[in-house]
Amino acid sequence: MECDLLLFDIGNTSVKIGLADARRVLTSYTLHTDIGQTADNLGLTLLALLRHAGVTPGQLAGCVASSVVPGFDPLLRESVARYLNCPLHRVGKDLPVPLENRYERPCEVGADRLVGAYAARRLCPEAPSILVVDFGTAVTLDCVSGDAYLGGLIFPGPRTALAALSGAAAKLPRINLDVRATEPSPGRNTSTSMRHGLVFGFASMVEGLAQRLKRQLPGPTKVLGTGGFADAIARVSPVFDQVTPMLLLEGLRRLYYEQRDTLDR
Repeated sequence: MECDLLLFDIGNTSVKIGLADARRVLTSYTLHTDIGQTADNLGLTLLALLRHAGVTPGQLAGCVASSVVPGFDPLLRESVARYLNCPLHRVGKDLPVPLENRYERPCEVGADRLVGAYAARRLCPEAPSILVVDFGTAVTLDCVSGDAYLGGLIFPGPRTALAALSGAAAKLPRINLDVRATEPSPGRNTSTSMRHGLVFGFASMVEGLAQRLKRQLPGPTKVLGTGGFADAIARVSPVFDQVTPMLLLEGLRRLYYEQRDTLDR
C-alpha cells in the first residue's frame, strides 16, 4: 500500500488508526484503549498492523494524533519514537485546529470534537451551518456556523447506556444492537424490548435534538453522522444528510497536509 501518514483518534473506549496519503484515508483499524499496556506492546502492535497493510515504517512521513485520554499519550510518544522513528504531531499542541472556538473555556473542548467539526466544514464548505453527530462512548452533537465552532451537547452513547442498564438490572440480558426493523414494535421478549428501545430511542433523541439545534443555527444546516452507531441510526431515520464513518481520521489527514509546510520548518 502506498501511504505516508499514520493517524490516531484516541478515545475513551477505542483507538482508531488510519493509514492515509495526500488524497484520502486508505484503510483503518480499531484497537482497545489500554493505558495499562507497555510502550513496547503498543509499538509491536503498530508494526504488526503496518505489516498487515503492506506498509513499512520507512514509508511514513509522520503520525498525527488526537487524544482525549491523557494516560495514553506517553505510551504513544514512546512507541512511535522507538518503533516507527517518525515525527508525532498532536492536535492542539503541534497542530492547531483552524476554527474559531467559542467555548467559554476553549481548552475544555475535546480534541476529537474540534477535529470532527473542522473535517465537516472542509467536507461541506457550502453549508452555512453544520451539525456533527458523533457516536462513541458518548454521543456528541457539535454545531459549526461559518468557520466557528459554537459548542454542542453531550449524551451517553448507546453502548454506554446498554452497559449501565445491564449492570443496574440483574435480570436484563446482554444484547447486541442489531435491528432489522424500520419501526419500533412492542417487544414480546426482553431482548427485542431492549434492542428496539435503545436503537429507536437514540434515533428519536437525535432527531429531536437536531431539530431543536437547527432552529438556533443561521441558514440551512447540514447534519453529518459519524462513529460506529451512525449507520444503525441512518437505517431507521432520515436525520442525517450524510454518514461519514471516518470523519475524524479525515480531519486528521487534512490538518496534516494543510499545515505540513509549517511543521517541516
